[in-house]
Amino acid sequence: MDASSVHFSSIPAHCLIPVEPQDRNLTRYSQGGGCGCKVEPAQLHRLLGSLPKRNPFPDLLVGADKSDDAAIYQIGDQQVLVFTNDFQTPLVDDPYVYGYSAAANALSDVYAMGGSPLMATAIAGFPIDSIDDDHLSSILRGGVDACHQAGVSLAGGHTINNPQPIFGLSVVGVMHPGRVKTNAAAQPGDRLILTKPLGLGVLASAYRAEMLDDEGYQQMVAALMQLNNSGSWLGEMPEVHALTDITGFGLAGHLVEMAEGAGVTMHVDSEIVPIMPEALPLAPEGLFPGGAYRNMESYTDQLSFNDNWDIDRQLLFTDPQTNGGLLIALEPGACDEVLLRLAEDGFTEATVVGEVVTRRNGLREVEFT
Repeated sequence: MDASSVHFSSIPAHCLIPVEPQDRNLTRYSQGGGCGCKVEPAQLHRLLGSLPKRNPFPDLLVGADKSDDAAIYQIGDQQVLVFTNDFQTPLVDDPYVYGYSAAANALSDVYAMGGSPLMATAIAGFPIDSIDDDHLSSILRGGVDACHQAGVSLAGGHTINNPQPIFGLSVVGVMHPGRVKTNAAAQPGDRLILTKPLGLGVLASAYRAEMLDDEGYQQMVAALMQLNNSGSWLGEMPEVHALTDITGFGLAGHLVEMAEGAGVTMHVDSEIVPIMPEALPLAPEGLFPGGAYRNMESYTDQLSFNDNWDIDRQLLFTDPQTNGGLLIALEPGACDEVLLRLAEDGFTEATVVGEVVTRRNGLREVEFT
């Protein structure tokens, strides 16, 4: 991602200045950061294993029995509700960036279903006696501004006193029932488009270790604060078959979910997957969040990697992303149009990274060639 491809026009200037170590008033309270604080996939499956899988509500089109980004509830012949909630601990110490990016990440779940967010309420917990009120207000202001940028009302919320800072949103969206894009409808022959580069978890780890330079910080902030609102118009395209966003399970994990849901295999050209330039030299330093290793362990039996890639390069594919890019499975003939529209929306790094193939004996869910 060069300077010409980073869009800072809607980001306040103060957010592009690295926070000095003595000003670290947020990340020191959190054990993890962003989507890297998610429960690892294998443990999550164990926790959910005892819950009932059958859905007794016919109007609930997508629920807990699916590994999808949001729930879908039909309220009429022409409309469904899209509902999600998402909150996280801070990746950065700038409170405004934290609030904005946490809200953008929550809104992304609605976009990842092809929906349009309608309204949101805040989910917040802070160590009230340890962080000053100005910082807390800036977190909330960031959330409000992200919602306003998305054309959404932040209509209220709930706040508690909590040892770790947490912030996020409950979001309700709407769409036509015929336009719902699950993560389980990819078809053999589809192409795969990724809209944002990988590497955000690496940059965040370098930031916490005080090894991230100004350019890397700006790349991280730009990615954190870029809304995935292209999902709304992608939901209107019949050529788009499946959609998800890349968050805590990394690109590899979300590809596995897509492949399992559709009973197919994902072939990905590992050499052309976009990666943030500042993340590449940091990877050999071992600057990965713990979530990258947990994801790799959870999905190891479902992934096949290019033999030319060492473990550090492989971990870039399981690196947890916060407000990461959209992953799109679509008909080949629609790729040029979609890439053009994505570029107009500011996703200048959007790339066709692979294709969907029929599952055959010996093929794993995801193969990085």
